[in-house]
Amino acid sequence: MIPTNLLTALPPCDPTSAEWVDQLLSRPGVRVERIVSSGQASPPGFWYDQAEGEWIVLLSGAAGLRFEHESHTRLLAPGDCLDIPPHYRHRVEWTAPGTATIWLAVFYSSGTPWPA
Repeated sequence: MIPTNLLTALPPCDPTSAEWVDQLLSRPGVRVERIVSSGQASPPGFWYDQAEGEWIVLLSGAAGLRFEHESHTRLLAPGDCLDIPPHYRHRVEWTAPGTATIWLAVFYSSGTPWPA
């Protein structure tokens, strides 16, 4: 069931399980998801390398996101957003444990990406 409020109907906070993903909308060239993390991170050495672009906004919680070409981890707090162009390698270094880190992710396959 698609949530009607992005901050409710959350899964239990369990860092040993996978992130929770709700697909909210899917149309040609675009997909919108709510992702709920609770202490999860990318596996050691793993980098996302997606064929589609991804615009994200952090709605609650906190996270550390790192791009392969950067030496530092970007700290994300509620309200922070950024655009990840296609094939821009990145990883989630950490998400806040014991609380819901809620992402709104818009995946797109066409158009010109914004600078990150």
